[in-house]
Amino acid sequence: MEYVIVGLLGVVIVLLLVLVFRKNNNNEMTERLGHFEANINKEIGEFKYGFSKVLTQDFELLNERIEKKLTLINDRVNERLDQNFEKSNKTFMNVLERLNKIDEAQKKIDSLNGEIVSLQSVLTDKKTRGTFGEVNLEYILNNAFGSNKNGIYKTQVKLSTGVIADAILYAPAPLGTIAIDSKFPLENYQRMTDKTKTKEEREYHEKLFVQDVKKHINDISEKYIIPGETTDEAIMFLPAEALFAEINAYHPELLNFAYNKRVWIAGPTTLISTVSIISMILKNMERDKYAKVIHEELNKLSVEFSRYKDRWDKLARTVKSVNQSIDELHTTSEKITKRFDSINSVDLDKLGNKEDTIKIETY
Repeated sequence: MEYVIVGLLGVVIVLLLVLVFRKNNNNEMTERLGHFEANINKEIGEFKYGFSKVLTQDFELLNERIEKKLTLINDRVNERLDQNFEKSNKTFMNVLERLNKIDEAQKKIDSLNGEIVSLQSVLTDKKTRGTFGEVNLEYILNNAFGSNKNGIYKTQVKLSTGVIADAILYAPAPLGTIAIDSKFPLENYQRMTDKTKTKEEREYHEKLFVQDVKKHINDISEKYIIPGETTDEAIMFLPAEALFAEINAYHPELLNFAYNKRVWIAGPTTLISTVSIISMILKNMERDKYAKVIHEELNKLSVEFSRYKDRWDKLARTVKSVNQSIDELHTTSEKITKRFDSINSVDLDKLGNKEDTIKIETY
């Protein structure tokens, strides 16, 4: 564009020189030069208008494409979030429903507290109680994670030391692999709560109950906390809510002992809460995978915006340079017109008798 302008300027200067040497055609050449200048101004104006129109159309088209892309991304994000929120809400409602069922069952257990002897007829020995605890544990894990397990937990797992854990929970970091073992210290608990016995007998059996629980805590700490294989904490599951309530309400020394041994004591309700939280964490981690994809797409879009800005700035500088060249050409044209007017006002016959030379300024 600058070369064209310089070329036009050169043509104008050549015409000026021709006019100086052809005195008899000054008026006609002045008129032609005026028409020529008007045509140049008209063509430059049309060029500016066409260039501005094309630029506006391209910018509008670019904005339209960007808006469509952003709308599409937003729709996809909202769709995935809605799906995930719906699934999370269903899971939460299922947990609440199960907790309500557990509360109802607990009320029934409380109402049947005086008939615990019937339970004793079923749980006659340690093996039977152990089976009851294992079944109860697996039922809770199935409700939380599903019967297919999905690699989140396993039951009856043999560890490197040869011991068998009732369940292994593969929790996300930083929790890691957690061993769960079911314990059911029932005999001394029944005797310490038996109202038919004397106070001294109940206190004696209460001490034995505390010893039983401490032994279970020690066994779990020594057997199921294995450096490099399991996490440095384990869970002791008490399948009867009454046992957990007794320890939690009246035996804080057992809670402190378990804490020092890095063993969590859990009843059915607290274990359900624990595994439900872990389940929600796993689902949130799965949802975060989609959030990472969205973040990557936004980063790519940011790069495109950066390129768009650079190209727009470059185009703006080009337009500014063109406008500046047009202004300079207009100034030169004005000066040439004034010079022709000055030449036309001079008496050429008088000038012919003198040896003065007319010097033409160039701008």
